[in-house]
Amino acid sequence: MASPPIEYAFVGTLTEDYSITPSGETRLHEMGGSALYAAVGAHLWSPAIGLVSRVGENYSSDWLKTLAAKGFDLQGVPLIPGAPDLRNFYAYLSADERVETDPAAHFARVGQALPPELADYTPHLAPESHTQFSPLAARPSDVPESYLHIEGFHLAPSEFAVHHTFPATLRRYDVHYVTCDPGSRYMQPTFAEDVKLIVHRLDAFLPSESETRAFFRDQIEDLWQAAEAFGAMGAKIVVIKLGARGQYVYETDSKRKWHVPAYPAKVRDLTGAGDAYCGGFLVGLAQTHDPVEAARRGAVSASFVIEGNSALYALQSMPSLVTARLESLRDSVRQI
Repeated sequence: MASPPIEYAFVGTLTEDYSITPSGETRLHEMGGSALYAAVGAHLWSPAIGLVSRVGENYSSDWLKTLAAKGFDLQGVPLIPGAPDLRNFYAYLSADERVETDPAAHFARVGQALPPELADYTPHLAPESHTQFSPLAARPSDVPESYLHIEGFHLAPSEFAVHHTFPATLRRYDVHYVTCDPGSRYMQPTFAEDVKLIVHRLDAFLPSESETRAFFRDQIEDLWQAAEAFGAMGAKIVVIKLGARGQYVYETDSKRKWHVPAYPAKVRDLTGAGDAYCGGFLVGLAQTHDPVEAARRGAVSASFVIEGNSALYALQSMPSLVTARLESLRDSVRQI
């Protein structure tokens, strides 16, 4: 059977993850990355998903085969010569606090030795560049021609150069929706004018609460004011992700505001929740043209991801359960 034409594409990272969950569970050498988790969140609502990312020749060929077997289109994932560092370490100290440095100390904290694969690990803490792409950062030139007339693109967290170049490029083609979840390293006042250039081309801008507060610092305390400020920059819809407290959804033209709750899932691992939310949101927005319906789909996507122990766990979800969770959120949305 031929694969369906691609309708949604997700731009971001594909990584080799080493992590410690909030409960102290360790996960070693697993596929991860912002593009992957966003694509998984979207896949609960549509099978026609493509990835746009870059990996080195050292990226697991078995992982690429697995992704293809799960129905993800990989035309937009070029193999870059060489063996760049694909490793990504993070540890949750609690459901609200994640750190990405000193893996030896955090493995010791849970009574385990540092995995040999992390013996020479260095966190990716280089200053964010306004103009330069890192070797594994996706470029607009990586987008297959067949993706240039699809329903939507989502820009998952990545470096600034990626988010700066993609919206303008995609708007030259017949892409109906472009959404973006910003990178935390550039959500700061020194990038204020640059962020405006990203936001004004978007159908939806989806920062987290912490990114929003870091960007505005002491200028804005109220998150609804922050949403309105992002809307004034040009985003048609602004979603501020609040973690377990749900999301604030703001529609710029109508100035309507809603609080959409998170689905009360049992948390095993929070990794990828925000990305999966954005994947579900994009598909929901394209299918319904309604920001609230999109937010509900995003919340459901996130709920399945946090219950699992791998990036692809949510794909095992029964369609009837996906629908049931969507319906369960319908009456709990509150317009402000």
